[in-house]
Amino acid sequence: MLALQTDLTHDTAGEVLAQAIDRIDAGETHVDCAGLTRFDSSALAVLLALRRHAGRRGLTLAFTNLPTGLASLALVYGVDHLLSS
Repeated sequence: MLALQTDLTHDTAGEVLAQAIDRIDAGETHVDCAGLTRFDSSALAVLLALRRHAGRRGLTLAFTNLPTGLASLALVYGVDHLLSS
């Protein structure tokens, strides 16, 4: 399981994305978002990029424990269905 940690903002998005891609390339298909306490729209961009990356490799990611605020942000942007398991 890939457990995302506390911050996923513009400042950390590149590093988080690179590390998560490495984990997906190693076969990880479960992303746990429970640890996220500080995030912005960059978090959505990272999660969607991970989904696309996994899809290109024939994998389906499962996102769990999306914080309420992040789920609401996804709904506002109309991408909530892309993060549903």
